[in-house]
Amino acid sequence: MSSRMFKFGVTAASACIGSVLASWTIDRWNSPHVVNNAVQRPPKRKRTLPLRSEQIKSLTSGEEFDVLIIGGGATGAGCALDSVTRGLKTALVELDDFASGTSSRSTKLIHGGVRYLQKAILGLDFEQYRMVKEALQERASMLESAPHLTHPLPIMLPVYTWWQVPYYWVGIKCYDLVAGDRNVKSSYYLSKQDALELFPMLKKDKLCGAIVYYDGQQDDARMCLAVALTAARHGATVCNHVEVKQLLKKDDGTGKQVLCGAKVKDNISGKEFTVKAKCIINATGPFTDSIRKMDDPTVKSICCPSSGVHIVLPGYYSPDQMGLLDPSTSDGRVIFFLPWQRQTIAGTTDSPCEVTRTPTPTEDEIQFILSEIKNYLNADVEVRRGDVLSAWSGIRPLVSDPNKDDTQSLARNHIVHVSPSKLITIAGGKWTTYRAMAEHTLDAAIKACNLSPERAEAVTSYLKIEGGQGWTPTMYIRLVQDFGLECEVAQHLAKSYGDRAFAVSKMASLTGKRWPIIGNRIHPEFPYIDAEIRYGVREYACTAVDMIARRLRLAFLNVQAAQEALPVIVDIMGEELQWSKDEKEKQIKQATEFLANEMGHSVNRTSKERIPIKLSKDEIQTYIKRFQLIDKDKKGYVSINDIRRAIKNFGDGDVSGEQLHEILREIDTNMNGQVELDEYLQMMSAIKTGDVAYSRFARMAELEEQKHEAANLKQKISVDRSGGGL
Repeated sequence: MSSRMFKFGVTAASACIGSVLASWTIDRWNSPHVVNNAVQRPPKRKRTLPLRSEQIKSLTSGEEFDVLIIGGGATGAGCALDSVTRGLKTALVELDDFASGTSSRSTKLIHGGVRYLQKAILGLDFEQYRMVKEALQERASMLESAPHLTHPLPIMLPVYTWWQVPYYWVGIKCYDLVAGDRNVKSSYYLSKQDALELFPMLKKDKLCGAIVYYDGQQDDARMCLAVALTAARHGATVCNHVEVKQLLKKDDGTGKQVLCGAKVKDNISGKEFTVKAKCIINATGPFTDSIRKMDDPTVKSICCPSSGVHIVLPGYYSPDQMGLLDPSTSDGRVIFFLPWQRQTIAGTTDSPCEVTRTPTPTEDEIQFILSEIKNYLNADVEVRRGDVLSAWSGIRPLVSDPNKDDTQSLARNHIVHVSPSKLITIAGGKWTTYRAMAEHTLDAAIKACNLSPERAEAVTSYLKIEGGQGWTPTMYIRLVQDFGLECEVAQHLAKSYGDRAFAVSKMASLTGKRWPIIGNRIHPEFPYIDAEIRYGVREYACTAVDMIARRLRLAFLNVQAAQEALPVIVDIMGEELQWSKDEKEKQIKQATEFLANEMGHSVNRTSKERIPIKLSKDEIQTYIKRFQLIDKDKKGYVSINDIRRAIKNFGDGDVSGEQLHEILREIDTNMNGQVELDEYLQMMSAIKTGDVAYSRFARMAELEEQKHEAANLKQKISVDRSGGGL
């Protein structure tokens, strides 16, 4: 025991001393990209947000851009903002929508990487240390630049072995030390009692205490969109749903072929045109190699894609403002368990995968996450498969560095590569360092393509992102007082749109009620209102998927609720974009497929179908009786009309046809528009085992039985025993 404690003491002391010395040395000799704020002031926003049609017109004008960026994720949007604020004529095109790929499917954390620091210190890896140091600096920058979309989040690391308490405490304190004066908040130790008070869902057995440290959290898709919109306001031409079909080259006068533009296609209108540019930046994440091979078909692939799956659980699984970190799962991966948008995110996995535009979560990955989080929650919290509200997969684009001879090893940080034809590729990295990645990319682009910016250095460190200029933590109160919005809705608008929330509120329709005065919700369980759909179109939303996944976050929060809200969303978008009836039906079909394949709806349904019926004989007889009470015509199945009749009997009034179909779809696993007895029994078995959280159809059948029994009891009471009669 004394030997173990001696080794631990040496390790802890070495870690502290090493991190402090390394921090001082690297900060002293390697302080890249320091900008004098007195000299380099960020430019003011130049214009109101142009319409998408105006952006397309700018692309097709035939004028030559200084920089053309391919990719509208975090890195691409960051490059556009850095480029335009340096004074370069900038264009950005994105095949799908802004943040439609990896940038909307992250863990929502803004972090330096606790595990990376552990490896850096124990392995004396200075490259990894610098990566953590840079990320921690950028973490502070993001929290300052978009205060409405980001916030500090305490994360608890529970400890179940006593000697690990000082070990983890030292490690987390090193994390604070590396952040230096850019630290969010100081970490601290919690006793067992205090840990359970802050995180009551935590497993009590053998708990020794906990360490709490701080990172940041964000709304990733809206953050990416806000960066792109900020670039547009400063004069950049940014266009989503524009696909690069071919890269164009010309002779530079020395016989060398260099890039001079691209042939692109507007996938909304179907028109193709040419965009001229002095410099082209490839910021396409997992699709990096497809653009590199468009430039040179003979280049070797550098991207090694990895799938990360997350699931969303109800908010009661975690406290409102406390996350959880499992530092060592059964297979060595890290699992985060975080509150987000009043729900709970759990993930992530890390599995090799193929590059695809439609990454899909699998049942095995969902079950892995569920099984891991069970280890940290107490017995009162039954982790049920049916509580999975949504699930998604994001592709992390790990890369090997083409600048080095050894291309087999993966780069820990991002890489910037310039091809012989002057294609600038930025790859790797992570969400937190998007601004620094953009800065390094533009530095390389200016040098490689001989560009002449008005400002030689980046000014994005001091720039507020769209919505952050006039935002305050209490701004939502003015929205309640000035517009008559619900408090919950006003808080949501302030956090999602910042100072643009007032512009959104002005587009809200009257409710016809005494309170709230304006703001009709598009789904009763979420604070999203009709005005956001109209405003979302002005934020370049072109499809229903753009709206439910990235302007609103409904698809990521609750896939069933997103499906239920689709008709209202499509109707409002149809008014704004003048969609025909056929186009509306097409949009609903595409959005339904997106929810089924990419947001876990189909895997949720498949998990129900796999469930064996585990009911006692008495339970089966009870459920058969309930089923027959609803199936009054003895057809052998329950139709939509049976459901309508049952609901009216409960005094619920008129229910829309869409709501009736939603109740039917919950249980109609074979998708034939009818509910058979075996489907009902399977649903009840799933509810019993926890694989399904609830069913409106099941509740309706229960109420129907209660109503029937009450009627029978009333008939049995004779007149002379009822207390009435003659």
